[in-house]
Amino acid sequence: MKVVIPMAGYGTRLRPHTYSRPKPLVNVAGQPLIKHVIDSLDELEIDEYIFIVGYLGDQIEAYIRDNHDIKAHFVVQEEMLGQSHAIHLAKEYLQGPAVVLFSDTIFKADLSPIQDTDKDGVIYAMEVDDPSSFGVIVVNDDGIITDFIEKPDTDKHRSAVVGLYYLRESERLIAAIEEQIESDKQTKGEYYIADAFQIMIDDGARLISAPVEFWLDCGKPDTLLATNRFLLENGAATNGEHKGSGTTIISPVHIHPDAVIENAIIGPHATISAGCHISNSVIRNSIINEGARVQNVMLSQSLVGQDASVSGHFKTLNVGDKSSIDFD
Repeated sequence: MKVVIPMAGYGTRLRPHTYSRPKPLVNVAGQPLIKHVIDSLDELEIDEYIFIVGYLGDQIEAYIRDNHDIKAHFVVQEEMLGQSHAIHLAKEYLQGPAVVLFSDTIFKADLSPIQDTDKDGVIYAMEVDDPSSFGVIVVNDDGIITDFIEKPDTDKHRSAVVGLYYLRESERLIAAIEEQIESDKQTKGEYYIADAFQIMIDDGARLISAPVEFWLDCGKPDTLLATNRFLLENGAATNGEHKGSGTTIISPVHIHPDAVIENAIIGPHATISAGCHISNSVIRNSIINEGARVQNVMLSQSLVGQDASVSGHFKTLNVGDKSSIDFD
């Protein structure tokens, strides 16, 4: 089985962090996002991975080569023309069964339908309150998907695809994408995979849906921190061992053992990476990246980049009744 992972986007909603590193390498709960994605497929027997890379793609290739013992190909997407265009770039590697998994999809699901189905594909989905930002599916009484709708205008159908797709014959998806591009079938200026799947259905493909237990987003700072919190509460936390002294740890946290932490309060929901030096600070609900130095500050709902330096000073106040102090 092959796995295609498109990851060529610029990650603009996570800037400034994605100016210097691609979004798949952004740290969440102590690991790069892409490691969580790859690990989510552990129960499948994967023969090859095809990574569709773009901006700063050399960093992704270096990370994969250094940290994952897998057979991997790297294909560059030079134009951001959409999901289908990205997948089509992997055409030469796609024969037989394949999984398409988008690089910002952190999920937990039963993958046995992929191994057991006799249908042409499995589409993983989850019900959402507002489907307007997603692709959604419509399923008939027999459990067969009849329609894909990209970014619907109403909430009539709320079963949103999560970015995990299985094809028994990946060549059929490639053929559908080629028909989509030839007919210039775009949605809001891009070639979306939902339109390619609709072409497959219209040509007779039988696709079924499967649920996910959870589906987490890492596209924006607030959702990245929410995902960090969830993962720390669900198995990604460490016991807080670190170099230094005089520190109180409030679980759950992920602290790399090489971090130096002195006279601080860390947690809950803090990720402190390798090489960090934290002193005289309070840090909660934040991600502090490799080599950062943080001293004399109180941080919450914060992202601190690699090798960044954050410092300040605590204040002493003698404030009378009915006073109002705004340090901004």
